Amino acid sequence: MELTAENTAIVLDSTSDFPDASERYPNFRVVPLYVRFGEESLRDYVDIRADEFYERLQAAGELPTTSQPTPGDFLSAYEALGGYERILSLQIASDFSGTYESARTAAEMEGSGRVRVLDSRTASAAIALLALAIQRRLERGTTDEEVDALVARYTRENGLLFTVSTLEYLARGGRIGKAAAFAGNLLNVKPILGLRDGEIYPITRVRGNQKAFREFQQRFEEATVDDPSLRVGIAHAAAPERLRALAELVEHVRPQATIELRTTLGPVVGTHAGPGTVGFFWFQDRD
Repeated sequence: MELTAENTAIVLDSTSDFPDASERYPNFRVVPLYVRFGEESLRDYVDIRADEFYERLQAAGELPTTSQPTPGDFLSAYEALGGYERILSLQIASDFSGTYESARTAAEMEGSGRVRVLDSRTASAAIALLALAIQRRLERGTTDEEVDALVARYTRENGLLFTVSTLEYLARGGRIGKAAAFAGNLLNVKPILGLRDGEIYPITRVRGNQKAFREFQQRFEEATVDDPSLRVGIAHAAAPERLRALAELVEHVRPQATIELRTTLGPVVGTHAGPGTVGFFWFQDRD
């Protein structure tokens, strides 16, 4: 079967930090996760915007918690896409969340066999970059086999670097992974972190934002080639000035690259990353 943008839908979850996906692409849908303040449960990006979340987080006496969509949430999205012959459901790394399993359960409940659930093995704008790479192939015509090959190559080759103001949020949310080696309260020390195969890992530590950005630049230059195939996403958590600085870095170092996404980490991802986080994601998509 040839997959096209007319006969194939892409379903993301809100941890892709791509809230306007369905506005940009008619065949995209986003299923929200939940963030909970006390007894109040809010749908990510739907009931609470990112800016509202960070304002509320500042005043919160305790950290909010997060939860995955229910299978029913995914099933409703799949059933609403009845006009599509195939649905590619692309979820946050299964090691991070039960979202992938909720989507798999919903695909089984839907019962038609037209829903394929894919584990992105990553998070945030890296999911969105993969979805956009799939969309480019749908627009020219592709197959399930080509999509599978793309996802496998993306898992091997995509790059992701980020830094956080504090590791407290990752630690409290149980997402710190091997970056626990960097835990501590050294004044103004910025951990440079990566994400590979569903796990956050430590890269290095530097002192201050300027050195963090120099580290970003060095590693980005080493990992990429300046040509139009380079696709980049940038995300921040209540740190718009850092997003702008990172965009300028990309444009200076790799002027032929396309910055496909500039986004704010939503309430769910922001709960675990914390305010002040900034990072970028890239993929050399030569196919």
